[in-house]
Amino acid sequence: MATSPSPSPAGPPPPADGLLSAARRNLRELAHGLSHASHPSTPLLADAPKQWQRLLPYVVVLALAATFIPVTITVLASQYGVPGALAGALGVAQAAPLLMLAHRPLQAWWIIFPADIVSALVLLAHDPGRHDTWPWPPPTLVAYLFLLLALGLRETRRTVVAVWAATATAGAVLHLIAPSDRATGSALLLPILGAVVLVIGAAVRERGEATRRLAEQETISEAERAQRTLLEERTRIARELHDVVAHHMSVITVQADSAPYRISGLSEPAQEEFASIAAAARESLGEMRRLLSVLRSDGTEGDRAPQPGLDRLQQLVEATVRAGLPVELSLAADLGEVPSAVDLSAYRIVQEALANVVRHAPGARTQVSVRASPGHLNVLVVNGPAPKPASPLESTGTGHGLVGMRERVRLTGGTLDTGPLPDGGFRVAARMPLPPADSPAVSPPGSPSVQPSPEDL
Repeated sequence: MATSPSPSPAGPPPPADGLLSAARRNLRELAHGLSHASHPSTPLLADAPKQWQRLLPYVVVLALAATFIPVTITVLASQYGVPGALAGALGVAQAAPLLMLAHRPLQAWWIIFPADIVSALVLLAHDPGRHDTWPWPPPTLVAYLFLLLALGLRETRRTVVAVWAATATAGAVLHLIAPSDRATGSALLLPILGAVVLVIGAAVRERGEATRRLAEQETISEAERAQRTLLEERTRIARELHDVVAHHMSVITVQADSAPYRISGLSEPAQEEFASIAAAARESLGEMRRLLSVLRSDGTEGDRAPQPGLDRLQQLVEATVRAGLPVELSLAADLGEVPSAVDLSAYRIVQEALANVVRHAPGARTQVSVRASPGHLNVLVVNGPAPKPASPLESTGTGHGLVGMRERVRLTGGTLDTGPLPDGGFRVAARMPLPPADSPAVSPPGSPSVQPSPEDL
């Protein structure tokens, strides 16, 4: 029994008109490129930083138009014998649109290209001279090359190819219809020179676009790096403040647990309330411990040492002096009640300011002053000019320095003022709020002094 052939696994054959469809599609794309400019009507070099650079394209196109309009008219009238009025009309149509090259080169091509073809047909009706060049006289050819250069600098590759193809096609058609006594060397010369000019213009344009994209990418990378630095610094500050909050929560836990033993005559509901407070505090400590594990980087261990404060400024200054930086410390004897967050932030601000001096102004004399004014703690670090040139101060850095200072001061609700001094030094001034003098202390008198246990950190 005969069997029908099985279908081919390769699929149906391609349609017979595939090449024609591709050709029509490419022709439509070329036509679209010729009829639609690929850029808005913004002038060339509109984004240049200097004004003379932004005005340069206008000066160039004015010079081109002022040169080629009279030259084209004179050549058509004197060398080719075109009547004066017709020569003037053709010269203006061929050269005046050069004024549009700075912002609308494709629209200028729409005018100049038909005008050049009409001029070639007009010249075909006149007797050729011994030195006549047809179909593109020298002024027409040179002006057209400037037009192609402007197109190569502004338009896409598809539009540039379409312009060159239209130019070569027009030259070939004019060469075919020309009588045998016509020298048609320019019909071949223009496509060759035009291809070279278009390639140069396109290469310059693509290089400019690559440079612009690189600058944009660098700007984006810089913004992302600054944002990452800010987030890292905030995470570091949050890890440090965990110790401060853990201390307070531990105090609350101990006070709530020991209240029935320290206070006689507590009722049963009061004892249950204190037990509930202690349980809530312990639960909060557990939540903070889990939060801290999220903030820590992989593989890092918690800091077991207590967070530093103003009581360790003297040690910090002495270590900096041993490192070779002459530092003078002025620390007020009675600063009053300083909250833990302000105490830690003041120490870190001085630490990071001194680190900046060591890094960017090694050997500069530095003064550190910590004073308390009504309701505020004032921290001032001033350094003189560096004995020898050093690297400029960077506001982003690696998560320390000015970024850390700003974040710490913002955390406490204070203000920070930084900037260079007229003599070449640098000034860091922080102002952070202090609680009123009659406000209760964080740990009431008589309460046990509690440090967070290692498991709470």
